[in-house]
Amino acid sequence: MLPQILRYAWAGPYTLLGLVLGSVGVLFGASLRRHHGVVEIYGGRIGRGLTRLRPGGFAAMTLGHVILAVDRSALVQLRQHEHVHVRQYERWGLFFLPAYFLSSLLQLARGRNPYRENHFERQAYATVAANRRISQQQSSS
Repeated sequence: MLPQILRYAWAGPYTLLGLVLGSVGVLFGASLRRHHGVVEIYGGRIGRGLTRLRPGGFAAMTLGHVILAVDRSALVQLRQHEHVHVRQYERWGLFFLPAYFLSSLLQLARGRNPYRENHFERQAYATVAANRRISQQQSSS
């Protein structure tokens, strides 16, 4: 029990930020639910606003134990990926966002895609792909 409490506390400052942003979103039509220890907030004006935060837009982002998504469909599609980020926040705590941005800057300096080549994104995509392969192997057995 204690390790889980410590993980929540370590990611707590970003979770608080996510809850503040998400609460504003709920006031403007977003929906809120809890799923496997994570608060998920999706839709409404917050959903439309998320698409403007990064060139080319994106469908979801994670802040600690809060996932903000443009809509329910995007949330369902990206849930596994975003839960990898939740685990990363639990490991890195306050250092997660600086490390994430530093990884993006390093990739940009190398002439690479700062999102796709970001260490944390690569880890999330690889984890989801591995989980899908395992699921496919189990269902075909």
